[in-house]
Amino acid sequence: MKHMFKNLGGSSAALALVACAAPNGAPSANKPISCDMFLAVLGTAQDAGKPQISVHSDPAWTDPSQAKLASSLGLINRADDTRYLFDATPDIRRQAYDLDHIDDGRGFALDGVFLTHGHMGHYLGLAHLGREAMGAKSVPVYAMPKMAEFLRTNGPWDQLVALKNIDIQTLADGGTLQLGQQLSVTPFQVPHRSEYTETVGYRISGPKARAIYLPDIDSWTAWEAQGGSLETLVAENDRLYLDATFFSGAELPGRDMSLIPHPTISTTMEKLAGLSAEQRDKIHFIHLNHSNPAHDKNSDASAQVKDKGFNIAQEGEHFCLSE
Repeated sequence: MKHMFKNLGGSSAALALVACAAPNGAPSANKPISCDMFLAVLGTAQDAGKPQISVHSDPAWTDPSQAKLASSLGLINRADDTRYLFDATPDIRRQAYDLDHIDDGRGFALDGVFLTHGHMGHYLGLAHLGREAMGAKSVPVYAMPKMAEFLRTNGPWDQLVALKNIDIQTLADGGTLQLGQQLSVTPFQVPHRSEYTETVGYRISGPKARAIYLPDIDSWTAWEAQGGSLETLVAENDRLYLDATFFSGAELPGRDMSLIPHPTISTTMEKLAGLSAEQRDKIHFIHLNHSNPAHDKNSDASAQVKDKGFNIAQEGEHFCLSE
């Protein structure tokens, strides 16, 4: 069922663009997307975006071109006329607008939201579907069992359920959900701080390609202890958006990094250094903390990523699943 709302209608567009508008309102690319089924990067920053509250030294406050939205992917299937979001971030207003204009500018349309876990950058945006904002009608929200129960039993999220702003659809670890004849989504559980919910990544499979969205994980070794394998994940998929919260372990002086574990970009690149250039090129790092120097395309950190054959995800980039 298509969820469309007149109050958020956009102007028509003759041609979909590769890029969503950047936070400063300027398109970051201007090429038409020819494929019928594709992913679009709607944000690349850690939960709180860039710049973050209290970090007044960040040049992004005065230079909007350096601002970054919280990590999210949009999924568009033109064959079935459907659109989905992966994670409901605090930046969902802008990202819903961008998702529309990447497609065709017909206005707000959303066929579902897939949540990875219960940390602020991944579900707080659901509030914009409630009575104080959109007043949405039964937007499907796909979540794992603990995440689903958290939404049903804690305010203000339970009000979204009671008012039928959202319709929670419970997923299962490893269970594949068909979104169309040739499109499916499969969650897979990973170790990550589980104060309230479990955490998953998603495999998104189209007729010609498969992609991974995994913005948060504690460590690759912890996942391997549970039977996972990063090398296998790379081998079996065509594009991977992987956790890149920190470039190194020295970015937050005074913070106990053991309380916020993530595999650093440096660690992941070292782990995958033995892969072929073609395999390394599949990796697009996402979910960068405001402190991560790789945000800056001209930084030494970004140069290292490029020189080693990896990529930093950019808002507006897209990946075709049907070609």
